[in-house]
Amino acid sequence: MEMGFIIWSVVALVLAGIGIWDWNSKTAVGFYSGIKPPEVKDVKKYNHAVAILWFIYAVIFELLGLPLMFMEEHSPLFIISIIGVVFSVIGLAVAYTLILAKHTK
Repeated sequence: MEMGFIIWSVVALVLAGIGIWDWNSKTAVGFYSGIKPPEVKDVKKYNHAVAILWFIYAVIFELLGLPLMFMEEHSPLFIISIIGVVFSVIGLAVAYTLILAKHTK
């Protein structure tokens, strides 16, 4: 399952890359696909808040993948990581809603 963990880690790095992109963006960043970015009071603070959200999510995602290092191949325990991702995505959306409420005009 080491290969699975490597792939999982690459995805976590992509999520962190989104955070880096958001941190350095000069215009307000979008969060949901296909929706225009909101009008915000302070673009820099908003972008930094969203970037921190992505960094935290990347760390959580990576931690959820750690059990892959210790599982046997085709283990049913993989469901723990999947359920963790489902709940973390819900938390991600809730956290973004709070950021949006704080920073919109």
